[in-house]
Amino acid sequence: MPDMTALSILDLSPIPEGHDARTALMNSLDLARHAERLGFRRYWVAEHHNMPGIASAATSVVIGHIAGGTKTIRVGAGGVMLPNHSPLVIAEQFGTLASLYPDRIDLGVGRAPGSDQATARALRRNLDGEIDAFPQDVMELIGYFGPGSPGQRIFAIPGVGTNVPVWILGSSTYGAQLAAAFGLPYAFASHFAPDQMGEAIDIYRQSFRPSAYLAKPHLMLGLGAFAAATDEEAQFLFTSQMQAFANLRRGRPGPLPRPVEDIAQHLSPAELAMVEHSLACRVVGSPETIRRGLERFVQQTGADELMVTGAIHDHQARLRSFEIVAEAHRAVTGLPGAAAD
Repeated sequence: MPDMTALSILDLSPIPEGHDARTALMNSLDLARHAERLGFRRYWVAEHHNMPGIASAATSVVIGHIAGGTKTIRVGAGGVMLPNHSPLVIAEQFGTLASLYPDRIDLGVGRAPGSDQATARALRRNLDGEIDAFPQDVMELIGYFGPGSPGQRIFAIPGVGTNVPVWILGSSTYGAQLAAAFGLPYAFASHFAPDQMGEAIDIYRQSFRPSAYLAKPHLMLGLGAFAAATDEEAQFLFTSQMQAFANLRRGRPGPLPRPVEDIAQHLSPAELAMVEHSLACRVVGSPETIRRGLERFVQQTGADELMVTGAIHDHQARLRSFEIVAEAHRAVTGLPGAAAD
Protein backbone atom coordinates (compact mmCIF):
# COMPACT_ATOMS: atom_id res chain seq x y z
CA MET A 1 0.00 0.00 0.00
CA PRO A 2 1.47 3.40 -0.93
CA ASP A 3 2.16 5.33 2.25
CA MET A 4 0.33 8.34 0.94
CA THR A 5 -2.96 6.45 1.21
CA ALA A 6 -5.02 8.01 4.00
CA LEU A 7 -7.90 6.41 5.85
CA SER A 8 -11.23 8.09 6.58
CA ILE A 9 -14.76 7.11 7.64
CA LEU A 10 -18.14 7.57 5.97
CA ASP A 11 -21.05 7.31 8.41
CA LEU A 12 -24.77 7.46 7.56
CA SER A 13 -25.70 7.47 11.26
CA PRO A 14 -27.53 4.14 10.90
CA ILE A 15 -30.55 3.64 13.17
CA PRO A 16 -30.26 0.09 14.53
CA GLU A 17 -33.41 -1.99 14.75
CA GLY A 18 -34.84 -1.52 18.25
CA HIS A 19 -33.31 1.96 18.67
CA ASP A 20 -34.09 5.53 17.61
CA ALA A 21 -32.46 8.46 15.81
CA ARG A 22 -31.05 9.90 19.03
CA THR A 23 -29.19 6.66 19.67
CA ALA A 24 -27.85 6.72 16.11
CA LEU A 25 -26.61 10.30 16.41
CA MET A 26 -24.96 9.69 19.78
CA ASN A 27 -23.36 6.55 18.36
CA SER A 28 -21.97 8.65 15.50
CA LEU A 29 -20.38 11.10 17.90
CA ASP A 30 -18.89 8.26 19.92
CA LEU A 31 -17.51 6.65 16.77
CA ALA A 32 -16.06 9.99 15.60
CA ARG A 33 -14.23 10.42 18.90
CA HIS A 34 -12.96 6.85 18.57
CA ALA A 35 -11.82 7.57 15.00
CA GLU A 36 -10.02 10.71 16.14
CA ARG A 37 -8.08 8.75 18.77
CA LEU A 38 -7.20 6.15 16.14
CA GLY A 39 -5.86 8.77 13.72
CA PHE A 40 -8.43 8.65 10.90
CA ARG A 41 -8.14 11.71 8.66
CA ARG A 42 -11.81 12.56 8.05
CA TYR A 43 -15.24 11.70 9.33
CA TRP A 44 -17.99 12.34 6.79
CA VAL A 45 -21.76 11.99 6.95
CA ALA A 46 -24.17 11.84 4.03
CA GLU A 47 -27.50 13.38 3.07
CA HIS A 48 -30.40 10.93 2.70
CA HIS A 49 -34.10 11.67 3.09
CA ASN A 50 -37.18 9.67 4.00
CA MET A 51 -35.00 6.74 5.08
CA PRO A 52 -36.17 5.08 8.33
CA GLY A 53 -32.71 3.64 8.93
CA ILE A 54 -30.59 6.78 8.39
CA ALA A 55 -30.34 9.73 10.80
CA SER A 56 -28.08 12.07 8.80
CA ALA A 57 -30.75 13.89 6.74
CA ALA A 58 -29.93 17.32 8.20
CA THR A 59 -26.30 16.85 7.23
CA SER A 60 -24.86 20.21 8.27
CA VAL A 61 -26.53 19.90 11.69
CA VAL A 62 -25.01 16.44 12.19
CA ILE A 63 -21.60 17.77 11.14
CA GLY A 64 -21.89 20.50 13.78
CA HIS A 65 -22.81 17.87 16.38
CA ILE A 66 -19.74 15.79 15.51
CA ALA A 67 -17.27 18.65 15.04
CA GLY A 68 -18.38 20.17 18.34
CA GLY A 69 -17.68 16.90 20.14
CA THR A 70 -14.24 16.30 18.61
CA LYS A 71 -11.05 18.34 18.45
CA THR A 72 -8.82 17.57 15.48
CA ILE A 73 -10.42 15.20 12.96
CA ARG A 74 -11.75 16.77 9.76
CA VAL A 75 -15.54 16.54 9.56
CA GLY A 76 -17.60 16.92 6.43
CA ALA A 77 -20.31 15.90 4.03
CA GLY A 78 -20.01 12.86 1.84
CA GLY A 79 -22.11 14.40 0.66
CA VAL A 80 -24.64 17.14 0.27
CA MET A 81 -26.94 16.55 -2.69
CA LEU A 82 -26.62 19.98 -4.23
CA PRO A 83 -29.72 19.88 -6.51
CA ASN A 84 -31.82 19.76 -3.32
CA HIS A 85 -30.52 23.15 -2.19
CA SER A 86 -29.61 26.68 -3.13
CA PRO A 87 -25.81 27.02 -3.37
CA LEU A 88 -26.05 30.15 -1.22
CA VAL A 89 -27.80 28.29 1.60
CA ILE A 90 -25.17 25.52 1.58
CA ALA A 91 -22.40 28.12 1.49
CA GLU A 92 -23.88 29.84 4.54
CA GLN A 93 -24.25 26.53 6.40
CA PHE A 94 -20.72 25.34 5.69
CA GLY A 95 -19.29 28.83 6.07
CA THR A 96 -20.80 28.84 9.56
CA LEU A 97 -19.31 25.43 10.30
CA ALA A 98 -15.91 26.56 9.01
CA SER A 99 -16.08 29.69 11.17
CA LEU A 100 -16.84 27.59 14.25
CA TYR A 101 -14.33 24.83 13.45
CA PRO A 102 -11.56 26.43 11.34
CA ASP A 103 -9.60 24.18 8.96
CA ARG A 104 -11.65 21.11 9.88
CA ILE A 105 -14.66 21.23 7.53
CA ASP A 106 -14.98 19.47 4.13
CA LEU A 107 -17.86 19.69 1.67
CA GLY A 108 -18.48 16.86 -0.76
CA VAL A 109 -21.31 17.50 -3.22
CA GLY A 110 -23.25 15.17 -5.48
CA ARG A 111 -26.04 15.55 -7.99
CA ALA A 112 -28.21 12.58 -6.98
CA PRO A 113 -31.39 13.37 -5.01
CA GLY A 114 -30.54 11.17 -2.02
CA SER A 115 -34.19 10.14 -1.99
CA ASP A 116 -37.09 9.04 -4.19
CA GLN A 117 -38.78 11.43 -6.61
CA ALA A 118 -41.72 12.21 -4.31
CA THR A 119 -39.34 13.10 -1.49
CA ALA A 120 -37.19 15.14 -3.85
CA ARG A 121 -40.27 17.13 -4.83
CA ALA A 122 -41.13 17.69 -1.17
CA LEU A 123 -37.60 19.00 -0.60
CA ARG A 124 -37.35 21.27 -3.64
CA ARG A 125 -40.98 21.86 -4.71
CA ASN A 126 -39.74 22.14 -8.29
CA LEU A 127 -37.62 19.52 -10.10
CA ASP A 128 -37.12 21.48 -13.33
CA GLY A 129 -33.54 21.88 -14.41
CA GLU A 130 -31.71 21.55 -11.09
CA ILE A 131 -29.64 18.48 -11.98
CA ASP A 132 -28.68 19.92 -15.38
CA ALA A 133 -27.43 23.04 -13.56
CA PHE A 134 -25.11 21.05 -11.29
CA PRO A 135 -21.78 22.28 -12.80
CA GLN A 136 -22.90 25.91 -12.57
CA ASP A 137 -24.17 25.37 -9.03
CA VAL A 138 -20.81 23.88 -8.00
CA MET A 139 -18.91 26.90 -9.30
CA GLU A 140 -21.39 29.28 -7.70
CA LEU A 141 -20.95 27.45 -4.40
CA ILE A 142 -17.15 27.57 -4.57
CA GLY A 143 -17.33 31.27 -5.40
CA TYR A 144 -19.15 32.00 -2.16
CA PHE A 145 -16.21 30.56 -0.18
CA GLY A 146 -13.68 32.82 -1.93
CA PRO A 147 -12.58 36.36 -1.05
CA GLY A 148 -15.29 38.05 -3.09
CA SER A 149 -14.82 40.08 -6.24
CA PRO A 150 -15.44 43.69 -7.33
CA GLY A 151 -19.09 44.26 -8.12
CA GLN A 152 -20.25 41.10 -6.35
CA ARG A 153 -23.71 41.72 -4.89
CA ILE A 154 -24.39 38.54 -2.95
CA PHE A 155 -22.12 37.12 -0.27
CA ALA A 156 -22.36 34.10 1.99
CA ILE A 157 -21.95 35.45 5.49
CA PRO A 158 -20.49 33.42 7.14
CA GLY A 159 -18.75 31.81 4.20
CA VAL A 160 -16.77 34.44 2.34
CA GLY A 161 -13.05 33.87 2.75
CA THR A 162 -13.40 30.50 4.46
CA ASN A 163 -12.17 28.54 1.41
CA VAL A 164 -14.02 25.39 2.45
CA PRO A 165 -12.60 22.50 0.36
CA VAL A 166 -15.20 21.25 -2.11
CA TRP A 167 -15.12 17.66 -3.39
CA ILE A 168 -17.05 16.15 -6.28
CA LEU A 169 -18.77 12.87 -5.43
CA GLY A 170 -20.03 10.34 -7.92
CA SER A 171 -20.96 6.80 -8.79
CA SER A 172 -20.52 7.16 -12.56
CA THR A 173 -18.07 8.75 -14.98
CA TYR A 174 -19.95 12.07 -14.95
CA GLY A 175 -18.50 13.15 -11.62
CA ALA A 176 -15.02 12.09 -12.70
CA GLN A 177 -15.23 14.31 -15.77
CA LEU A 178 -16.48 17.26 -13.76
CA ALA A 179 -13.91 16.92 -10.97
CA ALA A 180 -11.12 16.65 -13.54
CA ALA A 181 -12.33 19.68 -15.51
CA PHE A 182 -12.66 21.82 -12.39
CA GLY A 183 -9.44 20.59 -10.77
CA LEU A 184 -11.19 19.33 -7.63
CA PRO A 185 -10.71 16.28 -5.41
CA TYR A 186 -12.93 13.36 -6.36
CA ALA A 187 -14.63 10.66 -4.29
CA PHE A 188 -16.14 7.63 -6.04
CA ALA A 189 -18.90 5.60 -4.37
CA SER A 190 -17.31 2.22 -5.07
CA HIS A 191 -18.65 0.88 -1.76
CA PHE A 192 -22.11 0.47 -3.33
CA ALA A 193 -21.66 1.16 -7.07
CA PRO A 194 -18.46 -0.51 -8.29
CA ASP A 195 -19.30 -1.01 -11.97
CA GLN A 196 -17.74 2.17 -13.41
CA MET A 197 -14.97 2.56 -10.84
CA GLY A 198 -12.07 1.70 -13.15
CA GLU A 199 -13.30 3.89 -15.98
CA ALA A 200 -14.00 6.80 -13.62
CA ILE A 201 -10.52 6.54 -12.10
CA ASP A 202 -8.88 6.63 -15.54
CA ILE A 203 -10.97 9.58 -16.69
CA TYR A 204 -10.25 11.59 -13.56
CA ARG A 205 -6.51 11.02 -13.62
CA GLN A 206 -6.01 11.42 -17.37
CA SER A 207 -8.24 14.50 -17.74
CA PHE A 208 -7.32 16.34 -14.53
CA ARG A 209 -6.53 20.03 -14.96
CA PRO A 210 -4.50 21.64 -12.14
CA SER A 211 -6.40 24.48 -10.50
CA ALA A 212 -6.18 27.02 -7.72
CA TYR A 213 -7.81 24.40 -5.50
CA LEU A 214 -5.65 21.35 -6.28
CA ALA A 215 -2.31 20.88 -8.06
CA LYS A 216 -2.68 17.19 -8.84
CA PRO A 217 -5.50 14.61 -8.72
CA HIS A 218 -6.67 13.39 -5.33
CA LEU A 219 -8.78 10.25 -5.54
CA MET A 220 -10.85 8.87 -2.69
CA LEU A 221 -12.60 5.51 -2.99
CA GLY A 222 -15.38 4.13 -0.83
CA LEU A 223 -14.78 0.71 0.71
CA GLY A 224 -17.06 -1.38 2.89
CA ALA A 225 -15.29 -2.67 6.01
CA PHE A 226 -16.56 -5.25 8.51
CA ALA A 227 -13.88 -6.53 10.86
CA ALA A 228 -13.93 -8.84 13.88
CA ALA A 229 -11.76 -11.38 15.66
CA THR A 230 -12.54 -14.08 13.09
CA ASP A 231 -13.69 -14.23 9.48
CA GLU A 232 -16.89 -15.96 10.59
CA GLU A 233 -17.79 -13.27 13.12
CA ALA A 234 -17.14 -10.52 10.59
CA GLN A 235 -19.36 -12.25 8.01
CA PHE A 236 -22.08 -12.46 10.66
CA LEU A 237 -21.84 -8.70 11.33
CA PHE A 238 -21.95 -8.00 7.58
CA THR A 239 -25.38 -9.63 7.27
CA SER A 240 -27.00 -6.50 8.73
CA GLN A 241 -25.71 -4.42 5.81
CA MET A 242 -26.72 -7.14 3.35
CA GLN A 243 -30.30 -7.18 4.63
CA ALA A 244 -30.51 -3.38 4.68
CA PHE A 245 -29.29 -3.12 1.08
CA ALA A 246 -31.75 -5.76 -0.10
CA ASN A 247 -34.60 -4.04 1.77
CA LEU A 248 -33.74 -0.77 0.04
CA ARG A 249 -33.83 -2.44 -3.38
CA ARG A 250 -37.17 -4.03 -2.46
CA GLY A 251 -38.54 -0.53 -1.84
CA ARG A 252 -38.91 -1.26 1.87
CA PRO A 253 -36.11 0.60 3.66
CA GLY A 254 -36.12 0.35 7.42
CA PRO A 255 -33.88 0.39 10.50
CA LEU A 256 -30.60 -1.50 10.31
CA PRO A 257 -31.53 -5.17 10.89
CA ARG A 258 -29.93 -7.39 13.48
CA PRO A 259 -27.37 -9.81 12.02
CA VAL A 260 -28.48 -13.33 11.17
CA GLU A 261 -26.71 -16.69 11.15
CA ASP A 262 -27.91 -17.86 7.73
CA ILE A 263 -28.35 -14.98 5.30
CA ALA A 264 -29.59 -17.37 2.59
CA GLN A 265 -32.75 -17.86 4.65
CA HIS A 266 -33.50 -14.13 4.43
CA LEU A 267 -32.51 -13.20 0.87
CA SER A 268 -33.39 -14.94 -2.37
CA PRO A 269 -30.57 -16.21 -4.61
CA ALA A 270 -31.14 -13.26 -6.95
CA GLU A 271 -30.98 -10.82 -4.04
CA LEU A 272 -27.83 -12.44 -2.72
CA ALA A 273 -26.20 -12.12 -6.13
CA MET A 274 -27.27 -8.47 -6.38
CA VAL A 275 -25.90 -7.65 -2.92
CA GLU A 276 -22.62 -9.48 -3.57
CA HIS A 277 -22.16 -7.55 -6.81
CA SER A 278 -23.20 -4.10 -5.54
CA LEU A 279 -21.13 -4.39 -2.35
CA ALA A 280 -18.16 -6.06 -4.05
CA CYS A 281 -15.74 -3.33 -2.94
CA ARG A 282 -15.46 -4.47 0.65
CA VAL A 283 -13.16 -6.13 3.16
CA VAL A 284 -14.80 -8.54 5.60
CA GLY A 285 -12.92 -10.67 8.07
CA SER A 286 -10.28 -11.06 10.74
CA PRO A 287 -7.42 -8.57 11.24
CA GLU A 288 -5.19 -10.45 8.81
CA THR A 289 -7.96 -10.74 6.21
CA ILE A 290 -8.61 -7.00 6.52
CA ARG A 291 -4.91 -6.22 6.16
CA ARG A 292 -4.62 -8.25 2.97
CA GLY A 293 -7.83 -6.75 1.61
CA LEU A 294 -6.75 -3.15 2.19
CA GLU A 295 -3.38 -3.79 0.61
CA ARG A 296 -4.90 -5.51 -2.43
CA PHE A 297 -7.54 -2.81 -3.02
CA VAL A 298 -5.04 0.05 -2.93
CA GLN A 299 -2.55 -1.81 -5.12
CA GLN A 300 -5.32 -2.35 -7.68
CA THR A 301 -6.60 1.24 -7.63
CA GLY A 302 -3.75 3.45 -6.42
CA ALA A 303 -6.26 5.37 -4.32
CA ASP A 304 -4.90 8.40 -2.49
CA GLU A 305 -7.46 7.90 0.24
CA LEU A 306 -9.89 5.22 1.38
CA MET A 307 -13.20 6.15 2.95
CA VAL A 308 -14.31 3.06 4.80
CA THR A 309 -17.89 2.51 5.83
CA GLY A 310 -19.67 -0.25 7.67
CA ALA A 311 -23.17 -0.35 9.19
CA ILE A 312 -22.98 -2.78 12.11
CA HIS A 313 -25.97 -3.27 14.41
CA ASP A 314 -24.05 -3.56 17.69
CA HIS A 315 -22.28 -0.30 18.49
CA GLN A 316 -19.40 -1.87 20.41
CA ALA A 317 -18.77 -4.30 17.56
CA ARG A 318 -18.77 -1.34 15.18
CA LEU A 319 -16.19 0.52 17.27
CA ARG A 320 -14.01 -2.59 17.32
CA SER A 321 -14.40 -3.07 13.57
CA PHE A 322 -13.01 0.38 12.76
CA GLU A 323 -10.25 -0.15 15.31
CA ILE A 324 -9.17 -3.33 13.51
CA VAL A 325 -9.25 -1.47 10.19
CA ALA A 326 -7.01 1.27 11.61
CA GLU A 327 -4.61 -1.34 13.00
CA ALA A 328 -4.50 -3.10 9.63
CA HIS A 329 -3.77 0.20 7.89
CA ARG A 330 -0.88 0.89 10.27
CA ALA A 331 0.49 -2.61 9.69
CA VAL A 332 0.82 -2.04 5.95
CA THR A 333 1.96 1.60 6.00
CA GLY A 334 4.14 1.67 9.11
CA LEU A 335 2.48 4.95 10.06
CA PRO A 336 1.76 5.84 13.71
CA GLY A 337 -1.88 6.66 12.92
CA ALA A 338 -4.52 5.85 10.36
CA ALA A 339 -4.15 9.11 8.45
CA ALA A 340 -1.22 9.61 6.12
CA ASP A 341 0.02 13.06 5.19
